[in-house]
Amino acid sequence: MSDMRTPLRRVRGMGSAHGGTDHFWQQRLTAISNFILLTIFVFVIISLIGEGYEGMRATFGNPIVGVAAALVIVSACVHMRLGMQTIIEDYVHGPMKWPLSIGNIFFACLIAGLGLYAIVKMSFGV
Repeated sequence: MSDMRTPLRRVRGMGSAHGGTDHFWQQRLTAISNFILLTIFVFVIISLIGEGYEGMRATFGNPIVGVAAALVIVSACVHMRLGMQTIIEDYVHGPMKWPLSIGNIFFACLIAGLGLYAIVKMSFGV
């Protein structure tokens, strides 16, 4: 059987979805960023043991800590969305696939928005 793909298509390695390995790499990169950012975040949380509310607000008022916490939330929510998308695509068939995919995106955005709101509120004391 002959291969009907063009040489360029064979080199790019894209299938019929034209996505190639983008989803795979996004999942791996967010996993690496989660590992690094969550390690930093755990050390920040450990340093807050015994501190009161004002000490916690002062720590999160530091721009580096606030930005790192925001990055943790965004990276974790993107990773969560990608993982749930894989589960939905692999195990859900029929008419519920699209509503669950859309709900997955909205849920991840909602969690990210609420987390970022909490970080801004803690950082600026709004």
